[in-house]
Amino acid sequence: MLHELLLALLGYTGDLIVDRRDHLTAEAPISDECTFKLAPDISFIDPSDRELIERIIVLGFYYREMERFSAKCRNLSWIRSENTNPLEKKEKRSVYRRALANGIVEVLSVYRSAVLHIEQKLLSETMPILATVTQGLNKFFCFLPPLYELILEIERDDIHGGQLLNLLHKRCHCGVPELQTCMQRLLWHGHQVMYNQLASWMVYGILQDQHGEFFISRQEDRDVGNNSSHPDISEKLARMSTDDASLSDWHLGFHISLDMLPEYIPMRVAESILFAGKAVRVLRNPSPSFQSGDAMHPQMPKSFQKIHGLAGRFHFHREPAINMGIGDDLLPQSEADKIEAMLLNLKESSEFHKRSFECAVDSVQTIAASHLWQLVVVRADLNGHLKALKDYFLLAKGDFFQCFLEESRQLMRLPPRQSTAEADLMVPFQLAALKTIGEEDKYFSKVSLRMPSFGITVKPSLIDLPKPASSVDGSALSEVSVDGWDGIALGYSVDWPLHLFFTQEVLSKYLRIFQYLLRLKRTQMELEKLWASVMHQYHSDFAKRRNDQEKCSETQQKQQRSRPMWRVREHMAFLIRNLQFYIQVDVIESQWNILQSHIQESRDFTELVGFHQEYLSALISQAFLDIGSVSRILDSIMKLCLQFCWNIENQDNCSNTSELEHIAEEFNKKSNSLYTILRSSRLAGSQRAPFLRRFLLRLNLNSFFEATARGVLNVVRPHPTLPALNQQ
Repeated sequence: MLHELLLALLGYTGDLIVDRRDHLTAEAPISDECTFKLAPDISFIDPSDRELIERIIVLGFYYREMERFSAKCRNLSWIRSENTNPLEKKEKRSVYRRALANGIVEVLSVYRSAVLHIEQKLLSETMPILATVTQGLNKFFCFLPPLYELILEIERDDIHGGQLLNLLHKRCHCGVPELQTCMQRLLWHGHQVMYNQLASWMVYGILQDQHGEFFISRQEDRDVGNNSSHPDISEKLARMSTDDASLSDWHLGFHISLDMLPEYIPMRVAESILFAGKAVRVLRNPSPSFQSGDAMHPQMPKSFQKIHGLAGRFHFHREPAINMGIGDDLLPQSEADKIEAMLLNLKESSEFHKRSFECAVDSVQTIAASHLWQLVVVRADLNGHLKALKDYFLLAKGDFFQCFLEESRQLMRLPPRQSTAEADLMVPFQLAALKTIGEEDKYFSKVSLRMPSFGITVKPSLIDLPKPASSVDGSALSEVSVDGWDGIALGYSVDWPLHLFFTQEVLSKYLRIFQYLLRLKRTQMELEKLWASVMHQYHSDFAKRRNDQEKCSETQQKQQRSRPMWRVREHMAFLIRNLQFYIQVDVIESQWNILQSHIQESRDFTELVGFHQEYLSALISQAFLDIGSVSRILDSIMKLCLQFCWNIENQDNCSNTSELEHIAEEFNKKSNSLYTILRSSRLAGSQRAPFLRRFLLRLNLNSFFEATARGVLNVVRPHPTLPALNQQ
């Protein structure tokens, strides 16, 4: 009887201990209740012994179910089968479950050894008793039932991957030392898989995750899992991958899968792991064009034996190496060995220490970021490209854009043609380049002029807009219609690996600032050209009529009538010049100097990206492009200035005096509103625009703006006329 009991404890039932489940197969699910029972027709066992046997044989049931679970998870026959049934392919495989099964096998081997020891002890006794069995198996009641509940929950909820690690980590927190040790051992087996995947990702940049269990996953895998719920992303990814695989990998290729991220790994650490792997992918797979153009650092192919030895310690399949010569140069093998050594120390540790894990990840990220910084900043000449973007997108090359606007001035007086607008602009653009750009400027070839295609009806230049009548209220001009030429855009050709730094989002911010500054410079130039043309006409008329007293008196009267208009022009030019000086000097130059100091001090790619984002954000915020009310007022002011210039040039015997008065009135309103908003405590008193007070001081040097703005706020002002502007 005792031998049959011992067999039942190892999962083999017979006549004494029976299993209520008949025809049990390997694919049968785990039973949620014990099916081992003492045969009911046994009459020679006392009730007390029967109760004791019923309690002991539960361990045999647990052993049998856990052994079935382990055998199922460790079954690798599906790998050898080439013509697998399509229905069998749907069954999810799990590397983490196989690792857990290895740990369970270790626990069950201890249990089997205990049963064997009990058998030897019973054979050595002259009077074997049941108490010997219970005394030898008593300690297994502490952790076999919780282990059974664990595999039952795993099977029921289909837990795998990072979710399985999270479950094991929670089960480690218990007050039973034996159970805690057992759970920690199972968690250690699960972490072996995770460390193998981390080594593959952070040493070689290879994502080794056949079953979607790692918390780093490919973007296209997620799209497929969501049944292509984001077709625009997948299409964009496919389009980008044909041009540059590393570009798509960096921006869209990988993401953090929150479902598989264990709770004890913070999101910050997961993002560091994601960045480190992507950086290693970039360093190990340089672009062929960069490889051929890197004359300063020639290729130095190295032996693959050391790499093979590294891969041997972590078991994963390696992708074929691409450009391994320069890849080793960008990421030296000594650094790869250092990363591998840190992960190997974590892997061999018997317990998971969160602090040690985070320190190791931070160290790997620092190594990857440092070498990526060396690649982008030093080899790819990041600072030279930043200077080029400042020259052309932030109008630091003022002579070039002054020449371009002068060459294209007559063209921009007409509405742009949809079919040839870009080609028409290329002529003055190339003329300006020939006059102002030297051969030493190697970055100008990366700059291209673009005129986006018009999806809507293009509004013509302001000179062709319907002229407002004198009775039209202020709302007619307050609505800003976009000039067709305001869509002029610059493109910048970004080569590998600078696409990691100059993303499409970054270039769009540069373009937004460029279009704003170009409009501002165009407005300033038109105001100056207006004054120059009128003065030229005045001197010409004076030379012709100085001998004719009658005509001379008429000229003086005409000049007397025109003086209020020149005051309006001077007010406009004063505001535009000060705004332009504020943006170019107080904002752009100061922020550029801050960025340069950060570049000199930093040796970390991620820090550099953050500093550049702060630089762009400061430019946009301090130029008021992110304040809708201020940007709309500035757009209106620039439009009014252009309209004023073109109306002055086209006036006939003061026939459009009412229009000029209307423009002057609207300009006063807008400029006073702008001053009132900018001097508010919310803007002037904040750190948002540290040099705003200087701008306001220049505007209000003689208290003119403050006085007129106070009149606007008190709403007690007469209908303005042009002579009234002489109050200054």
